[in-house]
Amino acid sequence: MRDFVATFYTHLSAMLTCRAMQAAGFSARMAPVPRALSSSCGTCVFYAALEPREDLLDQDTERVYEVQNGAYALVWNQEET
Repeated sequence: MRDFVATFYTHLSAMLTCRAMQAAGFSARMAPVPRALSSSCGTCVFYAALEPREDLLDQDTERVYEVQNGAYALVWNQEET
């Protein structure tokens, strides 16, 4: 499993994504966005999966980063889709 953090444009989107991840059987939790990342709503979802799982992200997801040794590597960006 790999660790990811998703940022969002809205708090509701973070809640919907967290629920979708949990319903699909993934470990997911909401948290404040880490200082190293910026986000429109200030809430993120940390989750563990084999891949970013774009299919479970709400439409107002901003970005997804992979957590690698305490650093964040961008793996998905709403602006590029």
